[in-house]
Amino acid sequence: MDLQLFIKGLTQTFLYSIIGILMMALCVYILDKVVSFSIKKEIVEDENVSLGIMLGCLFIAIAIIIAAAII
Repeated sequence: MDLQLFIKGLTQTFLYSIIGILMMALCVYILDKVVSFSIKKEIVEDENVSLGIMLGCLFIAIAIIIAAAII
């Protein structure tokens, strides 16, 4: 009985993780389409550190929101 419960919990964790990752990717895609400049170009080629920090904070905020919605 405990093995079935463990497998069920493991499966649910895996599925929620996949859903969270897909939602995060969707948010990044939407952000890339909404802004009027290329995020990749600004961070990689122009070495815009402030945009990188802002994007990192945005990822953390979106992750917290998605985690709260899943739980």
